[in-house]
Amino acid sequence: MRLGWVLVLVVIGGCVRVAAHQREYLAKPTMDPEAAPLEQKLDTHVEEYREGSMGGTGVGGGGCGCN
Repeated sequence: MRLGWVLVLVVIGGCVRVAAHQREYLAKPTMDPEAAPLEQKLDTHVEEYREGSMGGTGVGGGGCGCN
């Protein structure tokens, strides 16, 4: 029973209301897709692989990874 109350207090203690103008300072820079061009390039590569649309680069095959 005590463990349950401790867990509830820990969870409630982590809840904080943040004003809109303060969210800029709390956001992680890595969450901005434009800040990391290498990560954006890798995300594009993964999306192309899943969709099977390579954009005319001359690579054959579909998105299933069979080839």
